[in-house]
Amino acid sequence: MQKKIERNDPCWCGSGKKYKTCHMRMDEKIKGYALEGHIVPEHGQIKTKEQIDGIRESGKINIAVLDHVAAHIRPGMCTAEIDRLVEEKTRESGAIPAPLGFEGYPKSVCTSINDQVCHGIPSEDIILQEGDIVNVDVSTIYKGYFSDSSRMFIVGGTTTPERERLVRVAKECMEAGIAQVKPWQFLGDMADAVNSHAKENGYSIVVEIGGHGVGLEFHEDPFVSYVAPKGTEMLMAPGMVFTIEPMVNAGTEEIYVDDSNGWTVYTEDGKPSAQWEVTVAVTEDGCEILAY
Repeated sequence: MQKKIERNDPCWCGSGKKYKTCHMRMDEKIKGYALEGHIVPEHGQIKTKEQIDGIRESGKINIAVLDHVAAHIRPGMCTAEIDRLVEEKTRESGAIPAPLGFEGYPKSVCTSINDQVCHGIPSEDIILQEGDIVNVDVSTIYKGYFSDSSRMFIVGGTTTPERERLVRVAKECMEAGIAQVKPWQFLGDMADAVNSHAKENGYSIVVEIGGHGVGLEFHEDPFVSYVAPKGTEMLMAPGMVFTIEPMVNAGTEEIYVDDSNGWTVYTEDGKPSAQWEVTVAVTEDGCEILAY
């Protein structure tokens, strides 16, 4: 339970201001939603200005790393080469690749190809082919702050119309979600926009894996669903930072994990999957994209 703060006490956020002139009004508004039965964020899920500044700087490196991959990805390269590009660019920037060693993950980046939904492990033996679609998921630690984003790449620039459409619609799903990130709305509002756009285009959204809070740790609460109904899930309040990363499948939403490595997730029906990811911060009037 959060300790009660008096009006003239220093604010819990560490700003040095009195509580009554800092976060008191916002806390009272959040409490009103809680009394109505809604899920609301705790203080630890609301980042301070200084923390958001730190996450933003981490995000700049994350963006630069993905730009570096975009400039070099090509048919005939192995996915282990993508891992080396990410590792080198991240460390050149004075940062650390967050996936490396996380819960035993063996590489610095995830590379998920075609029917791989997420957590594809880079390998010298996996060679990118013309027309493959691949998600490159980069996460960065810089001065203790985490950022996380991913992009889809069409290897060689052209693919089948079916794969091209999936990649495009997956990006539109993410963008539809971003448009719904506003203070005093709900994560379910964002999820409904994502899921509705996917369904309208004949696709499905993975249910079991979603987004997450991020910033001070790699994965923080809340879990971010992309299939929840409007008006449900956690209230979005200024200062919350989380990822929007719906996994859009061409066929069924059903998935399975590769038993041989315990990480790579595949579509159950073997049809392709696509995903784009951003890190966003909820602001007073909308959101800021901190990594893309």
